[in-house]
Amino acid sequence: MKKNWFILSTLAFILILAGCMAGGSDKEDDKSSASGEDKDLEEKVVVYSPHGTDILGDFQEQFEEEYGVKMEFLDMGSQEILDRVRSEENNTQADIWWGAPQVNFNQAKEDGLLAEYKPSYADSLDELYHDSDWMWSGTSMTPQVILYNTKEISEEEAPKDWDDLLDPKWKDEIIIRYPLASGGMRTIFSGIIYNAYKDAEDPEEGYEWLRKFDANTKEYSGNPEIMYNQVAKGVGNLSVWNMPDTVELAEEKGYPFGYTIPESGTPVLTEGIAVIKDAPHPKAAEAFYEFVNTPEATKLLAERYYRIPTRDDIEDLPDWITETEIKPMDMDWDLVEEKEDEWMDYWDNQIKSTDKDKSDEE
Repeated sequence: MKKNWFILSTLAFILILAGCMAGGSDKEDDKSSASGEDKDLEEKVVVYSPHGTDILGDFQEQFEEEYGVKMEFLDMGSQEILDRVRSEENNTQADIWWGAPQVNFNQAKEDGLLAEYKPSYADSLDELYHDSDWMWSGTSMTPQVILYNTKEISEEEAPKDWDDLLDPKWKDEIIIRYPLASGGMRTIFSGIIYNAYKDAEDPEEGYEWLRKFDANTKEYSGNPEIMYNQVAKGVGNLSVWNMPDTVELAEEKGYPFGYTIPESGTPVLTEGIAVIKDAPHPKAAEAFYEFVNTPEATKLLAERYYRIPTRDDIEDLPDWITETEIKPMDMDWDLVEEKEDEWMDYWDNQIKSTDKDKSDEE
């Protein structure tokens, strides 16, 4: 009898101990889940991005700390990434492509290079800021603006819309980045031409606008730094550029730059992210995709790197974002992509004043 009682008591103790251990395991799982850890994730994620080593290094540190997954990145231009992903189609090396205008992602989609992924925050993205099949989605938006030297031009006097730039009083006051070398400038010019083309299917009215704009343009700068310095020094007091860079230059470097967002609408480039087809580390890729668009990450990009989030549910953003109303220009991006090279070639050969051409030779 005592022997049976001893056996039963021992069994009861073992069951209680097992239950305690199971309870402790559940708590550890909850802790791991809260910290973003996932035992199903692969050991690393490989990211191709044009965002630069400052942003990529920041996100590498945070992602590795939160997920325990090694992040490897290659920093190169958007077009270079597209070319590389194409060349690696049969031997995929990267998992994530983070950063490029929607035009580049659309080209990759057409080539069958991207994988479908609909993120958990999908409901916070306007249809303007994601692919209809979720082959890519936007992380930030880049509106184009009219930039002016605040020492020479008051806010009241500054041009309020694209057509205002054609006023003869601005002759030799405009300095812009050489358009063929700038994705943003190509987009602005294409937007102007598209507005004329969309109804008449004839770009001539847009070309005429560019002729008048060329007549007021003093210089086509070979790189952005030349343009910034020339406008800051008052060599010319107007330009057209993107809003985030304009704000950053004013706040971080003290350039005398103000801006207006054209009242009729402005081209808005969407910077995107996508999972690459046949990614070697698909689970880690999805985790990184989600990570860079968390509220914390988007706020970091806005506050430290002057990126405007595409998510519409992010709170406590900088005033320069929340207090600015952006009216996106209505553009058929597929048509723009199809026609852009033709339009830019015409501008380069038929419109541009060659004596103002300041190419990268400077």
